[in-house]
Amino acid sequence: MHIFKNTNYDFLRWRWHAIALSWAIIIIGGIMFARVGMPLGIEFAGGTAVVVEFEQPTTTEQVRGALDRALGGGGELVIQPFGNRAENRYLIRVPTVGAESGTALSSEAEKVEGALKQGGLGNFTRLQTQIVGPSVGKELRSKALLATVFSLAGLLAYIAFRFQFSFAVGAVVATVHDLLVTLAFLVIFQYDMSLNVIAAILTITGFSTNDTIVIFDRIRENMRSMRRDSLGHTINVAINQTLGRTIITSGTAFLTSIALFLFGGEVLHGFAFTMVVGILTGTYSSVFIAAAIISFWRGTAPTRAAAHAPASPAPQQPARKSKPQRKARAS
Repeated sequence: MHIFKNTNYDFLRWRWHAIALSWAIIIIGGIMFARVGMPLGIEFAGGTAVVVEFEQPTTTEQVRGALDRALGGGGELVIQPFGNRAENRYLIRVPTVGAESGTALSSEAEKVEGALKQGGLGNFTRLQTQIVGPSVGKELRSKALLATVFSLAGLLAYIAFRFQFSFAVGAVVATVHDLLVTLAFLVIFQYDMSLNVIAAILTITGFSTNDTIVIFDRIRENMRSMRRDSLGHTINVAINQTLGRTIITSGTAFLTSIALFLFGGEVLHGFAFTMVVGILTGTYSSVFIAAAIISFWRGTAPTRAAAHAPASPAPQQPARKSKPQRKARAS
């Protein structure tokens, strides 16, 4: 399926603009991280999370007031609407947990339920409870970090083996760019860093790398068939040749992620948001960042093989066969 025919966009012309935009997003995310930090999900921070549904309309301030009077949680308590507001559901997260063994493990959840009953907020139902101890949260953090590092190392090792070193550098920079931009958006919009978000980050890393490899493969083919052209022109031609495939693949994944973000529910909200941002920045980095790094690394001159290729010798005329001389007759 071809949605673009004979396109000739100069993508490398906008490489400096793309790099400036990426740095702006990363810097804003860094400033937000320094000021407010990144909230950690209960899997990493540890604690108790309770989802309750009230029969009567209830506000966040009423729930916080009831818990503060009974538990004295102050600013450490996290209270936020869960799902549709019309359902009167709230997620209550307490950063402390009870003992990590026996029946005392659920003590914090029972305290939350008791505080809500004393607060006079009417009848309610506890829908679900999630409890993670400090040691378990620490173990999950280390495993998530190792999974991210190993996946990136495997992807980059493959690219370094499959392509030239300059291509591997471009893929490394593009992958790091995707991670930083995605994390910046997570910090700006204050999404919790959870296991679902880690899974989405690993997914978009593979998605972005696959898109980059497709463009790199076409660049390598063009470097063989367009040996006398500049590298910048060769890269632009390759991106234009794969543009239709990039739009179809990324567009399909993007629409799926948007549907998941809108209708997937509160539990998958962070995962879907990370996928939406990652697909956009992954496609953007494959076209503008990775290809730009190759052009910076190798320059815009013709390929090395073409620049140092020996001149082809002029075709030689076949030598004429000399007629055999007759032997002189002996007189």
